[in-house]
Amino acid sequence: MKFRKLIEVVGYEPVFETGLVLAGDVDPADVRKQLSRWTANGRLYQFRRGLYALAPPYQKTKPHPFVIANRMVRGSYVSCESALSHYGLIPEYVPVTTSITAGRPGVWDTPVGTFQFHHIKMSLIRGYRLIELVQGQQAFVATPEKALLDLIYLRPGGDSPSFLQELRLQSLDRLNPGELRRVAESTASPRLERAAEVLAELCHVEDMEYETL
Repeated sequence: MKFRKLIEVVGYEPVFETGLVLAGDVDPADVRKQLSRWTANGRLYQFRRGLYALAPPYQKTKPHPFVIANRMVRGSYVSCESALSHYGLIPEYVPVTTSITAGRPGVWDTPVGTFQFHHIKMSLIRGYRLIELVQGQQAFVATPEKALLDLIYLRPGGDSPSFLQELRLQSLDRLNPGELRRVAESTASPRLERAAEVLAELCHVEDMEYETL
């Protein structure tokens, strides 16, 4: 396979898997060899075995980190600080894309950033949705409420008022206190239920302060 042919096939794909370029009358061994060569010389980015993206200046669609994360680990969704930053609920820029999976945890350093996957039990894999990102790209991302509760669940002492204060949460009007309580109750975790009550109170306080302005 020639590189120009690869661009014709995957040029507008944010990321692509090996199977996409093995269709048709091609030599699989030759294609895999070429993919390795193009990765080595910087024409391709490789995120995991069999998952690639065209590198600049060849890429026509820049892949969003959330899309890459979803494709790196199937069945995962973006959550915790990454989702909270996306929703504008925390002020900090988050350099690591954090996701939740029922599979193995892990951290991958790639040419476009670091991707971290936290394991939680299958019964807690809920509370996410497919959202539109950029240039028509979509990814599964936790709702604001679930992203916050995932972070609390994974962080030792995450339900403490001091930790919740340290998050410096902002734009709390984007959180639904009733949904926070509902999601927390669905986990059957007393720790998350306590945290949801504290967060609901923070939302109430912000509402009161806003009404007095």
